[in-house]
Amino acid sequence: MIGIFTAFAVALAGVGLFQWLDLPLPWLLGPIFACLTAAMLGVPMRSLKPINEATRMVLGVAVGATLTPPVLATFPAMWSTLMLVPVMVVAIGLVGVPYFRRLWGYDPATAYYSAMPGGLQDMLLFGEEAGGNVRTLSLIHATRVTVIVVALPFLLKGVWGADLGNAPGASLGVVPVHEMGLMGLCAIVGWWGARRIGLFGAAILGPMIVTGAAAMSGLLENRPPAEAIWAAQFFIGVTIGCKYVGITWGEIRRDLAAGLGFCGILIVLTLIFVEGVYLAGLAPGMETLLAFAPGGQAELTVLALIVGADVAFVVAHHILRIFVVILGAPIVVRMLGDKDAR
Repeated sequence: MIGIFTAFAVALAGVGLFQWLDLPLPWLLGPIFACLTAAMLGVPMRSLKPINEATRMVLGVAVGATLTPPVLATFPAMWSTLMLVPVMVVAIGLVGVPYFRRLWGYDPATAYYSAMPGGLQDMLLFGEEAGGNVRTLSLIHATRVTVIVVALPFLLKGVWGADLGNAPGASLGVVPVHEMGLMGLCAIVGWWGARRIGLFGAAILGPMIVTGAAAMSGLLENRPPAEAIWAAQFFIGVTIGCKYVGITWGEIRRDLAAGLGFCGILIVLTLIFVEGVYLAGLAPGMETLLAFAPGGQAELTVLALIVGADVAFVVAHHILRIFVVILGAPIVVRMLGDKDAR
């Protein structure tokens, strides 16, 4: 418990520092930087899994509440950009796997699961089952999510002038009590049902589906209050920062350096795809960047909510990306292992 309280105290200090310096997204970036710094100094910290699950449920409800009939009517128009998601995943793999194998000497399983832009928990689970180095995978993916989440606000503000100070929803006192209760019920029922059927990303997708049904039926007219989204940002930041706890200087020299180099590759690939989509007139630039950025689904959902982007568009692309990665990962890494054995 001491590690949990320490993490929260460090994260709150990060929030205060970011607010004092007037830096963007203090409730998200403040905890990330503060916990990352503390972890590299050897401070013992850990996140609390039940709170992490609850955080994702809040985001699932927030996305589901936006799925009104007019929004759903726009889904068929997404096919042209959705088709590019598997292409981008393949491009990342073709560049990333050789990068980790040849430049850093990782084994096939570690190289593949380090390169894939899937969820951190999914990549760690599959990577461990395939014989990969779990510690290396954790550091690589924590670095990927951290760099992408930190870089995006500056791109959004610098290129599109996005207002990162927007409240991500109405205040707690404005949202009707009965809708708050209904959103809580949707979160619990959706999470439980998704877990029962083994749906990946159950904590986000289950509440999103059930809440979406409530929104389409006209029972919901509001998203979760801004205070709930700010809390979600805070706990996401704590979780990301705590991934670095126990890092050694040897790991910093190798795995962190490898992860930072790969982030540079990911940013270049992302900008190429975003520019292509934008020039082709397939989607607005800001939504395209949020949809194709290979960060965490939860973190990018928060950013979309804050800047007022088309949340449904962003989430649809990330769900497809995660599905493609999870579906193809066991098959491809087995092929890589067989090729390496020959």
